[in-house]
Amino acid sequence: MRRTLRDNGIGLVFGGLFLLMLVGQAFSGQAQYNDQQLASGGEPVSIGQYVTSSSFAVDVVENWQSEYLQFFLYIFLTVWLVQRGSPESKDIEKVGTETDEEQKVGEHAREDSPAWARYQDWRGALFSRSLGIVMGTIFVLSWLAQSVAGWAAYNSEQLGDREDPITWLAYLGGADFWNRTLQNWQSEMLAVGSMAVLGIYLRQRGSPESKPVGSAHADTGESG
Repeated sequence: MRRTLRDNGIGLVFGGLFLLMLVGQAFSGQAQYNDQQLASGGEPVSIGQYVTSSSFAVDVVENWQSEYLQFFLYIFLTVWLVQRGSPESKDIEKVGTETDEEQKVGEHAREDSPAWARYQDWRGALFSRSLGIVMGTIFVLSWLAQSVAGWAAYNSEQLGDREDPITWLAYLGGADFWNRTLQNWQSEMLAVGSMAVLGIYLRQRGSPESKPVGSAHADTGESG
């Protein structure tokens, strides 16, 4: 049991923190929502009613989609883009998809390589792009979920103000949707860019996200 916990520590800790923060968001969001309800003469809602509402859903998925957009872009763009001196970048000379030998695919696969890495047909092509495909798919699905939940929440406010609801397409072209979306996207782009550049000059001993403490600033693609 101890070895299992040690070997899966990152996934378990971040999974636990995710659930803890999601529960915290639910209760704090319910409190804020009920304050707004009382201020406008409405009725407060239970925690069950709040977590199944469009207001809670849009607050959750609008963050998910921006995170997975960040991962998708980072995975895809770092195939072709490099940052000299950054541990987040691969070596300058390895721009592109690299050779089959470097990627250990086809006839260069090892005994412990994943089964589909040995194939050079559609299976090998799919597996070699599977991480980006999955991240991109989760982004698109969460983006769609955000748009639907945001649309429902917006129309709920419209009806509460005795105004006409709007269509989903009209909501997609409106300021509310893009204000929610872009304020998340810009923060993700800033975070990724900062991590790539600050890692050139700063260190965190023992972290795989940092270069070894004694590595030169110009050393690229190293992790400690």
